[in-house]
Amino acid sequence: MNEPLLSVRGLAVNYGHVEAVRGIDLDLAAGEITTLVGANGAGKSTTLMALSGLVKKAAGRVLFDGRDISGAAPHRIVGDGLVQVAEGRATLTTLSVRENLELGAYTRRDGAAARARDIDRVYSLFPRLAERAAQLAGSLSGGEQQMLAIGRALMARPRLLLLDEPSMGLAPIIVQDIFRTLKAINAEGLTIFLVEQNVKQALKLAQRAYVLESGRVVLQGSGTDLLGDPRVQAAYLGH
Repeated sequence: MNEPLLSVRGLAVNYGHVEAVRGIDLDLAAGEITTLVGANGAGKSTTLMALSGLVKKAAGRVLFDGRDISGAAPHRIVGDGLVQVAEGRATLTTLSVRENLELGAYTRRDGAAARARDIDRVYSLFPRLAERAAQLAGSLSGGEQQMLAIGRALMARPRLLLLDEPSMGLAPIIVQDIFRTLKAINAEGLTIFLVEQNVKQALKLAQRAYVLESGRVVLQGSGTDLLGDPRVQAAYLGH
């Protein structure tokens, strides 16, 4: 395993008296894709939001590139290079595609030319966005909105990209396109942490994987090993 870019120790999150995440440990290696899989309600999205500073932690420590970000504000975490694509895409529907992308760079201070180059890069990854640059985001299909959400996150120049259910509600051919793009940007060196309901696709894509049940990590290993694990096959793959 490469050196961890993100290390999580004893992370716990409560919603009132409900323990949503129960003291989990995670290590995300630099340059790899790590996936977190599990049933609905297992605590996967809560884990991502806790890492992004969007929900309060009851306990635990989060180190990003050796720096403790456990109590950091969300905009500081984005500025450090940890960027999340939320479940449901959260595109700004009354703004154009290009305006959404420009807003993704709000933490940067490197000038318009650099941001324009990165928009062109997003367009090269997702040619449909280039074709629809002037359209309102609300007029896009679900798949196009997911592409826009990923493209907007890339505009922040993340070092670690968190993705929450990117395939949800999308046609299989669009899902294949998005997973191919994630594989391509990972090959360029971007570290990715993927929460995904399509367990088979996620385990095929990821170098490392964790299985979450009722807020606890119950299995971990390489994506290949967990794909072949009879417990994972029985619980999530219908075998």
